[in-house]
Order: sequence, then C-alpha cells, then structure tokens
Amino acid sequence: MTISVITFDLDNTLWDVEPSLIKAEQIQQQWLLQHRPGAVAAFDHEALLEFKKSVWRRHPELAHHVSQMRTQMLYELQIAGGYSEEEAVSGARQAFEVFLGARQKVELYEEALDVLKLLAQRYTVGALTNGNADIYKTDAGDYFDFAFSAEDIGTSKPHPAMFQAALKKTGTAAEQIIHVGDDPEHDIRGAHNMGMHTVWVNIRQKPWLDGARPDREIVNLRQLPAAIDHIADGR
Repeated sequence: MTISVITFDLDNTLWDVEPSLIKAEQIQQQWLLQHRPGAVAAFDHEALLEFKKSVWRRHPELAHHVSQMRTQMLYELQIAGGYSEEEAVSGARQAFEVFLGARQKVELYEEALDVLKLLAQRYTVGALTNGNADIYKTDAGDYFDFAFSAEDIGTSKPHPAMFQAALKKTGTAAEQIIHVGDDPEHDIRGAHNMGMHTVWVNIRQKPWLDGARPDREIVNLRQLPAAIDHIADGR
C-alpha cells in the first residue's frame, strides 16, 4: 500500500490548545477593560457566558466560522455596553486581533517538530482544522504543504468537505492518505467515512467508546512514524 499524504488536526493533536486559549481570553479581557470598559462592566462570568450562548443561538450561520462568531460576539457586547456602531465595529476588530495574536502562540508538544521534520521528508503533509489556528504562524509551518480550516471550507469535520479538499489539493486517492487527530468523531470517524486511514492521538488515554476504531492509536507523537509504517505495510 502506498501512503503519500499525512494530514493533521492541530489543536490537541500537535499542541495542547487550552493554555493558549486561556491566555488569549485574558489578553482580550484586558484590552476590553482598558478600551471598552462598559462592554464588560455589566457582566459577571456566568452572565457573560449566557450572552455568548445567545449570540451563538442567533447566528447559526456562523457555526463553522469561529473567528466571525467571536467578532460578532465582541461587536454585540460593545453595542450592549452603550457604544456606538462605529465604536463597536472598530472595537470588535481590534479586540479580536488581540485575541488571535495570543491564540496563535501555541507551544507544540516537545516531540512534534522532530516527528514533522521526519515525515515531511517522505510525505506531503497537510493540516485540517476546525479551529482558527494558523499552522504557518507556528514553528511547525515549514513542514506543511497545505492547510484548510472550517472557515476556508464553510463546514467542520466530520463533514466530508474538508477531507475532500485534501483529496482535491493532493490529487491522491483516499486510501493513500492517513489522517492524524485527537477527536474520535471529528477526526477518526470523519476520515474513516471518506476511506482514509486514521491514527488516533490519544494523549489523555481515554477509552474508545464506539464506532469504527482507528487503524492505529498512539499516546505520544514519537509513536507516529512507526504507526504510519504499520499502516503502509498492512499490519
């Protein structure tokens, strides 16, 4: 079996996303407190969460556009705080830019770069993410040949569209691709349904619940090259 393409999920596959998201939220909150204090003064943590949920409910068309959804939430938060339309539009843009800049400052798993460097010498490497991380703004960017996000495609994994984008980009058959990800539903089931091979990155060592199992399961990215070889060899 010829494997020619390896695609990766990003968040919680190549790095732990929670620290960067927490830091980004804190920096965004600091910006709002300094520049748009009225937008946050009326909300405690629970009230702010409910406000965010109300924005999500009212804008289902943004379900697969996390950046636009966050910008919309920031805009409505400032309108609710009494700011003008112009101030809210400008403030939403600036607050989001502050958030995104911090969100992109991820810390890759210790072994990630060595593994990616090795794989990039042998395979076409791509990223398929439901989030708004930009692989080319990380230290791993040099090892990726292409990247697609849910925002690019207009829908999220496990929908076939993102996997189809990888097929179209590379011109390969599904059985020549191995998709690597941490989410059993979004990554493993989605890729499996397309006929791709799968490696489950189960760093937290959770039990597999149901559905078609991944071709291989690993608990550390150092195990990935061997897992790929096993799949390629039909083992």
